[in-house]
Amino acid sequence: MNHDVLITELRTLREQVSGVTDALIAAVDGLTVVADVADTLDPDNVSALAATGLGLARRTTSVIGHGTLRQFVVQSSGGILATYAIGDVALLVVLGDEGLDMARLHQQVLPTLERLGSLLNAPQVVAS
Repeated sequence: MNHDVLITELRTLREQVSGVTDALIAAVDGLTVVADVADTLDPDNVSALAATGLGLARRTTSVIGHGTLRQFVVQSSGGILATYAIGDVALLVVLGDEGLDMARLHQQVLPTLERLGSLLNAPQVVAS
């Protein structure tokens, strides 16, 4: 897995969507894969909490019978955290300030998720 390519995807999303401040990719077990976040943010804590939230949101969606979870959003007085499932293997966490353009984020995140899914599911080449 090429971490530089994953970081480039995160930075591109941040550049395309007004208000995005940080982004990371975590495995569904809560371990950080890559992070493009401010120095004041602990990506490992965010990854673990987002994975927990994703699990709860998936279970809730299943119980209420609303199909497959696509995202969950936490909105607070200081900003927004949006978490998107990347298939069954990972999650994309996007943090934004109060000015985050959610409509633009939803529009831009779909192709980003497809690319990230392809990158994360690509066969690994083992050097001999």
